Amino acid sequence: MTTPNDIFRLTDHDPAFDSLALETFHRQAEQCAPYREYLELIACDPQRITHVDEIPFLPIGAFKWRDVYCGTIPPEAVFTSSATTGMTPSRHPMQSLALYERAFRTAFRLFYGAPQELSLYALLPNYLEREGSSLVYMADRLIADCGSGGFYLHDYEQLLHDLEADPKPTKILLGVSYALWDLAEQYAPKLHRTIVMETGGMKGRREELPKEEFHRLLCDAFGVETIHSEYGMAELTSQAYSTGHGIFRTPPWMRVQVRDVNDPFDLHPAGRRGGINLIDLANQYSCAFLQTEDVGRLFDDGSFAIEGRIDHSEIRGCNLLVQ
Repeated sequence: MTTPNDIFRLTDHDPAFDSLALETFHRQAEQCAPYREYLELIACDPQRITHVDEIPFLPIGAFKWRDVYCGTIPPEAVFTSSATTGMTPSRHPMQSLALYERAFRTAFRLFYGAPQELSLYALLPNYLEREGSSLVYMADRLIADCGSGGFYLHDYEQLLHDLEADPKPTKILLGVSYALWDLAEQYAPKLHRTIVMETGGMKGRREELPKEEFHRLLCDAFGVETIHSEYGMAELTSQAYSTGHGIFRTPPWMRVQVRDVNDPFDLHPAGRRGGINLIDLANQYSCAFLQTEDVGRLFDDGSFAIEGRIDHSEIRGCNLLVQ
């Protein structure tokens, strides 16, 4: 069975990824009831799957209606997605919080270096105001790892005071998109030695702007050159990051595919627009192969861009702005 050590020792474009993905698929096809039933419905015989590109991806909506779980012991936590009134949140049983923490800590170090050299300030009001947020759990542990920073609900003046007084060479301001817009509009503070990272979208609180226009608005207000982004969701254990211009990169144990929006079994080559499929090998106890409702493009180097949502899918908080 694939172990966390197997997953987290992978390197970029590691040929071992395929064998770990196939082992994970065959185990989850047997042990994860919703995935097993989905494979039966589409007449897929798991024993005939011998290549990663042949693996069917579970529609992510399954997390709204079923426990997508193949653990043999009760989960240590259940993370839930944010949902506006009338929408059903997704539920992700997390068997091992240690596995989740190892995933987000390892990815954070890959993209941003040792947390002791950083401060993390979290402006996540709507996440803090509900229970079960995996993003709040992650931010709380990373703030502790950094040893400086904190959560700020609506106290923008205190946030700006603490950012300005912080002596560390690099600070990260992680904010839900609408709250960053509010901060930019009300104060337009020039942030020094600060990475501004947006996540979560507008949540119906503000107008949806094209991503480039929104990022330009934030850059002008905060006096920074680029806006970083975090791409994650309750149904995942891992996160992808963009260090600017809306181009995301995954840690080595994740992979992105792009499918035809009308035929989920037709994969597109790099450069073509389509629905985003995600392989997250850290999803060892749920399902590692997810068919999301996001639309985007995959590039030759494995990076990707998000360009919106598939028509009629619910607006959600996993990121980014609809273009």
